[in-house]
Amino acid sequence: MSNVWLITGSAAGLGRNIAEAVLASGDRLLAAARNIQRLDDLVERYPSQILPFELDVTDSAAAKAAVQAAVDKFGRLDVLVNNAGFGHMLPFEQTEEAAFRTEFETNFFGVVNLCRAAVPVMREQGAGRIIQISSVGGRLATPGMTAYQSAKWAVGGFSDVLATEVKPLGIHVTTLEPGGMRTHWAVRARGHDTPVMPAYEASVGMMFGVLRKIAGNENADPDRVAQVVLKVAAHPQPPLRLLLGSDALKYLTPVEADRADTAERWKSISTSVDVDASGPVPPLPQH
Repeated sequence: MSNVWLITGSAAGLGRNIAEAVLASGDRLLAAARNIQRLDDLVERYPSQILPFELDVTDSAAAKAAVQAAVDKFGRLDVLVNNAGFGHMLPFEQTEEAAFRTEFETNFFGVVNLCRAAVPVMREQGAGRIIQISSVGGRLATPGMTAYQSAKWAVGGFSDVLATEVKPLGIHVTTLEPGGMRTHWAVRARGHDTPVMPAYEASVGMMFGVLRKIAGNENADPDRVAQVVLKVAAHPQPPLRLLLGSDALKYLTPVEADRADTAERWKSISTSVDVDASGPVPPLPQH
């Protein structure tokens, strides 16, 4: 029996690649997107397998309606892929409050809204898969990405906790953390005309240069990422988190090593605040 999927942001970027892979595999799909006209060719090719659904993931009522539409059309919901999201690179000081909130609402609360709608359905079924499309940026700190990366950090934490709650119910949660993918994300991230303040040229300005250089030359192939998504959805014991791309491994390895080293160097301070600790608080490390 074919699975029923719900993919957000399915009209473009990685969401489109996943949607095509799902349909080609013979599974059924509620394809959620802000502009469903961009899905017309898929509807033509797979008329009995796909249901386009216009969705703004920041609208919790619409998220519930999307899940219900999948159940009404196909009878169940097996796999939710929270893919919708975007990022803009700009110094925090120059990011307007409304813009920061909009980015966080989409990248984090959009995930929360869809999970809130899907979990009861999957609980009643006794089975389900939730796959979060996050980023290696959910474990890094990149200048200019305060809104995007703080939301992705939140997605990782939320998903880790949610996984502990729903695993006994037969629901698996996996957070995918890719590095760069050839999905035009880098172009959109720099798609504004706001000049960087001189004070941030050495940090955010430098990252703009990196972004320009990698745009169109990203490391990962989104079609191959989509195949991984299919395999993760079918795995009996999928990982809680999965880095995707050799660049993601390269970025994260030294960061994790530095965190471990810092924890070890400051261990005496960490343990010095215990109730049963003896003696004075030791001197702080000098490096």
